[in-house]
This record gives sequence, C-alpha cells and structure tokens, in this order.
Amino acid sequence: MRLLFAGTPDAAVPALDALAAGPHEIIRVVTRPPAPQGRRRVLTPSPVDARAQELGLPVLHASRLDDEATATLLADGADLGVVVAYGGLIREPLLSGPAEGWINLHFSLLPRWRGAAPVQHALIAGDRSTGVAVFRLEAGLDTGPLLAVEEVPIGTHETAGHLLARLAPIGAGVLAGAVDALAGGTAVAVPQAGEPTLAGKLTLEDGRLDLTASADAVLARYRGTTPEPGAFTEVAGSRLKVLDAAPARDAAPLAPGEVALTGGRVLVGTADAPIELVTVQPAGRTPMPASAWLNGAARPVRLG
Repeated sequence: MRLLFAGTPDAAVPALDALAAGPHEIIRVVTRPPAPQGRRRVLTPSPVDARAQELGLPVLHASRLDDEATATLLADGADLGVVVAYGGLIREPLLSGPAEGWINLHFSLLPRWRGAAPVQHALIAGDRSTGVAVFRLEAGLDTGPLLAVEEVPIGTHETAGHLLARLAPIGAGVLAGAVDALAGGTAVAVPQAGEPTLAGKLTLEDGRLDLTASADAVLARYRGTTPEPGAFTEVAGSRLKVLDAAPARDAAPLAPGEVALTGGRVLVGTADAPIELVTVQPAGRTPMPASAWLNGAARPVRLG
C-alpha cells in the first residue's frame, strides 16, 4: 500500500522505521516544522523529520493541516494514512481521503486515557499496566474501532519518559502488523468497550508535588511528569525541580514537607511515609545530587 505517515516526536520514530522496512511505500511524511531548541534557540527538525530525511522520504512541514496541506496530501493519492503522535488534528476532507482512511497508534489501552498524554496520566493515576492500541481514526477524540491492542505492565519505578521509550518499539511492531492486515484484507475492527477516561495535555502546574498527599501519590506524580512537564516543589518560594526521586525504605516518619539528611540520603516527609530526593535542580542552577543541594541550603529547609 501507499502510505502517508504523520508523526513528530521520538516516540514516533520506531513506527516510521518499521513501516519503512516493510513491504509498503511511504509516499510522504507529515511532521511539525523545525522549532527553536536550546539556549541559543537553534531551529531543529523534529525527530521524525530528521529520520525521514535519513531515509530519503519526502517531508511536508505543517503545524496544522490547513487547506494547502490538505490539498497536497489528497493529491498524493495514498491508500492509507498513519498517525503516531503528530500533534495536529486530521479533519475532513483529508480524513476520508485515503482509500483505507487513517489509523492511529495510541499509547494506552483504549478507551482508557484518550487524549494527548496517555502515558503520563496512566502513571499519575497509579495504573499497573498500560499498552498500545491501533485504531481507525474518526472525528471523535480517539474513539474509533480497534484494530490491534497489546497490554504492557508498568515498571515499579518507570517514569513517563522511560515507559514511552519502551512502548514505542512495541507499538511499532503492532502498527506494522495492523497495516499488513489491512493490506491483506484480514483486519477486523472491534468497537472500544469500557468506560472512557481522558488524558488531557499536561501544564507546568501539573508537575507540582503535593507533599500533603501519600508517598505513593507523590511518587506517581513525579513519575508521570518526568521528564515533561517536569516535577517540582518549592523551597522558600523558589522552584526546586525534582529530577530523580525514590521511595525511602525503612525511614522514620517526617511531617509533610519536612527535610532530613539521614545516612547520606535526603528524605522528605509526605502524608504517610517519607520519600527520597536523589537529583534536584534549584532555580537558575544545574542539576545536582540532592545531598549537595541540601548541604548548601539555608536551614531549616521545608518544601512545599
């Protein structure tokens, strides 16, 4: 089949590679335009853009699929469109343009966690498993019938970044199988079943750690917002990014937000058990071990 591929971040690259290595022809890749990166704000292509160029594939840069982009893609005459975290909506007439329509690789067990941040929300909610789902794209938000699903357990200490990196190649294989099934006429679409939950895009404030919550809830939010939008707390009114945190095994209780240095470990109290800060980044400074930060902080230290 002749494929259109729409995707942008690192998580979409394994899917692009899997399809490029298969029997189908990718006739165009759609991705977000190069964006300023780093302190010098250097225009940098998206990971999908960079990989498509390495593969020698035609690329269309589009922040949104407006009339001009839509006309270009419709003129390509694709058999199937494939979306993996593109970052923009596909509307009519483009939605029904390809002969086989569009399919989407989503990083959750739909209908749980429909929306932009399924991996992050699964971790924040304390889910013990998630997965990948390939479904037919339709006008509703991630509502289309399922073509393939694979469940994946969530590691005890995985952050959103770690989990998404692990899901991406799994999803790539599931997606490639679904495309093959569509090409061979053996694909079966099954309506989504169960109570939907929504996974809206996270804001910077979603990374705030509530130290009056339980240790499990605090660590779940840290894991779900790492690396983006970033977990943080406050000390003396200044933001303290939490880059690495862990359960504090066999530690004596501390009041919520209370900080203690015990056996070289920086412990912080929550509503029940303390947690350990491993790596932090104070405002305006580089990342450092939490013990180095605490040794240089004015005492007493209280977070929250």
